[in-house]
Amino acid sequence: MIDDAQSISIERSAPVAPFDFDLTASFATRGLERHAADVYESEVYSKLLDYGEEPALVRIKSIGTIDAPELEVSVTATGGADIARAHNVAGKLLGVDDDLGPFYSMAEADTVLSPLIREFRGLHIPRTATVFEGLVKSILSQQISSQVARVLRDGLVDAFGATRTIDGTAYTAFPLPEAIAAANVESLRAIKLSERKATYVIEIARAAASGDLDLEALKNVPASEATESLVALRGVGAWTASWLLIQALGQPDGFPHGDLALQRAMGKLAGDGQRMTAAEALEYSRRWSPYRSHATTYLFAAIRQPGGL
Repeated sequence: MIDDAQSISIERSAPVAPFDFDLTASFATRGLERHAADVYESEVYSKLLDYGEEPALVRIKSIGTIDAPELEVSVTATGGADIARAHNVAGKLLGVDDDLGPFYSMAEADTVLSPLIREFRGLHIPRTATVFEGLVKSILSQQISSQVARVLRDGLVDAFGATRTIDGTAYTAFPLPEAIAAANVESLRAIKLSERKATYVIEIARAAASGDLDLEALKNVPASEATESLVALRGVGAWTASWLLIQALGQPDGFPHGDLALQRAMGKLAGDGQRMTAAEALEYSRRWSPYRSHATTYLFAAIRQPGGL
């Protein structure tokens, strides 16, 4: 396996404490060595970023502690990759600028959240490299199990993402809108997407590739406006929009109350043991506002534990 031509840039950064690198990187990959374009193995989190120039590989490792965190961030560039942009995105992938203090102050007095902030202390919210990535991954996850969603996400990345070989290892980036826009429904059906999901993903990719849909602009508007714009797209409902607020837009108060796993967890922790309805979950969650993105993340950290909620 021949490496692509490359140059390396290394910087150090200090996340906002507390920051548990292992917890956060593991959450990004769902506890696996690889989830879609995210890789976490041998205590190094890696992601190949593709913004339409040449891809750049981001590799992050911890050289600090939970309470005095420090990261070494290396960017390995091929061709004309934008190294400065890759460094800028790198920290956002693991939410290094998140200030957990206000959330923890609220959660300490909450009977549901207080055990979770002790167990998962230092967990920050990982985010996707682009809003397009987050949106497509969320659409693929609609109304199916997490295991099936993983197959679809990995399949999409493998089929349409750019691949580069660095230090003898092949890495694949999440596909650009242009790559999916050039596909047809049959090619997405071949990687196990339903016809409906394939249609939605291609429509969104074509709108993004043409410039008719500016998803990155949603980072600069209030959550209500972003949600309104998202649910206007075919294939996007409240559940998908809520996950985008958390995983891609950096909004602090996203809450996917229609999520069945979340409803089951809340029923066990805050109810009579039975799954809450969407309305009940939403009503109960109001006490956690405006920190429901973090509350959701910590609940899912518990859900994903072996033998979890």
